[in-house]
Amino acid sequence: MTMPVFPETLPIPDAVLEIAGTLEDAGFETWCVGGAVRDNLLDFDNSDFDLATSATPDQVRELFRRTVPIGVAHGTIGVLDRNRRPHEVTTFRKDVKTDGRHAVVEFGVSLEEDLARRDFTINAIAYHPTRQKWVDLFGGQADLEAKVIRAVGDPAQRFREDYLRILRALRFAARFGFEIEQETWAAAVANADGLEHLSAERVRDEWVRGLKGAEKPSRLVELWEAVGALTKWLPETGSVDPEVVDRFGERDPVLITSLLSGDPSRTLKRLRCSSAEIERGRRIGEYRGQEPQATDVVEVRRWMSRVGPAVDDLLKIVSAEQRGGGGSLATAVADVQASKAPLTVSDLAVDGNDLLEIGIEPGPELGRLLGSLLDQVIVDPKLNTKAQLLNRVQVHPTAPSSPLPPPSSLGSGE
Repeated sequence: MTMPVFPETLPIPDAVLEIAGTLEDAGFETWCVGGAVRDNLLDFDNSDFDLATSATPDQVRELFRRTVPIGVAHGTIGVLDRNRRPHEVTTFRKDVKTDGRHAVVEFGVSLEEDLARRDFTINAIAYHPTRQKWVDLFGGQADLEAKVIRAVGDPAQRFREDYLRILRALRFAARFGFEIEQETWAAAVANADGLEHLSAERVRDEWVRGLKGAEKPSRLVELWEAVGALTKWLPETGSVDPEVVDRFGERDPVLITSLLSGDPSRTLKRLRCSSAEIERGRRIGEYRGQEPQATDVVEVRRWMSRVGPAVDDLLKIVSAEQRGGGGSLATAVADVQASKAPLTVSDLAVDGNDLLEIGIEPGPELGRLLGSLLDQVIVDPKLNTKAQLLNRVQVHPTAPSSPLPPPSSLGSGE
């Protein structure tokens, strides 16, 4: 990572320069602020520059024909460029009332007051896009050079204004490989109880962004544990070695959360994840650790049939945990997939209508029969033809007292 010094210019996109120029020409002081300024100083690619201005939201809307209300109550208007991409323009503001989750802001303040309300020094650096001037009132450049996360002003006050800032500190530390300054860390720990008052959606978004952006996800996990955030929001986290998550080739938050949690569906529900994500976590939690021997092809097929869509996730976990046979199991699974062997009832050469046509009564017995047929073809895929399956149903009674022959009587098919 290149150590930052203030360059003469920043690579501001033309659309942002045009918006800033329009505001300045109208007499409104306008600066680039926030994450894109910080990231460019650290040589991270980020062209999503936000603007802070003395113009009020109404004045911004009067100046630009195409705008969207991103957060008007907090002074933020999205100005659309020629490609209809929104660029955030926010009025200089200061907090007049906060409850740890929401803030009431006051407009009509100076750039200096606006920067003073920001969370960390590295996020409180401003750059003037047309005059190429820098403002760094709180030592953000020095903290970037020292690789330190430090609150602006009183860290306890900053965190009480919005407890999410505690999780933001952890995210930035994990993303950049920075340390959290001692007083800032002590204030984060002292105010960690406030994390309980945050909405699940805000916590989830910080967790997801943190995992995706961290140099090492294990560092984020360790910081969440040390500050007490895991206990409050992911209490099901077990004794898994956090470094295992660093071995995943992709930053998949649902997979990583499910790996860490002893009850993934409960954890994902608490974080208000989608129904599909919760179901994915449930499957991982239910079937993890039940992998078959790769050399037993029939058992591999049975396992794949049972776990369904969780196959790929479970293989990734086996590989990350570096358990024996992970690579060979992946090969065996790939061979089954390539063979197109039937693994679900819908893969059978017959369906419920076919069984109804030969006289099987509708009801639970119909489903049991289809399940029994699937068991047979998992053992011997060559049985999966309509003629053979219907013949087996006709030859063997379907009453519970006379079930279909067990798989062992049909041959292995291997």
